Amino acid sequence: SFPGGTGYAKCGGNYGASFYPFEKARSEGFDQLLWTDALTHQFIEESGMMNAGFIIDNIFITPSIGDTILQGITRKSVLQLATLYGLSPEEREVNYQEIINAIESGSRVEAFGMGTAAVIAPIESISVDGMTYETYTGDDAVMFRLRDHIEAIRTGSEPDVFSWNHIIAVDSEVTMQR
Repeated sequence: SFPGGTGYAKCGGNYGASFYPFEKARSEGFDQLLWTDALTHQFIEESGMMNAGFIIDNIFITPSIGDTILQGITRKSVLQLATLYGLSPEEREVNYQEIINAIESGSRVEAFGMGTAAVIAPIESISVDGMTYETYTGDDAVMFRLRDHIEAIRTGSEPDVFSWNHIIAVDSEVTMQR
């Protein structure tokens, strides 16, 4: 999305424009795209049609919302849960080179998309200019604990201390009038 556009909205036009790049990526063997900013192509904005998130050295980093990035509810939920898992949340620009540098330096880097349907979808590797960089997706990855916690709150098997769920009572007797 370009500044001044509709990237902040759940808008069909935002998705339609992604078909060609997605098909190009698939033809090269990739499952998904990381979108960068339209002006410099240096800053990660979203993962496919989801918000993007990274965990590096106990810091949860996600791009700041604005007119090019959707204000996703799952992103907001992960930000709220992050501190319960010992993470320091940061909402800011995320230069893709920062992610590559962290991987190359040996830091444990978890990368993922966040969205309503997938909750958290891990990114196993990131490819830039023909080089592939592996991220951490082990069973003990914090992103999986965050995903499971959100699902547990959604289904009621964990207490909803954030008041995310709202119970709607429906009268079981329904009468029809003609």
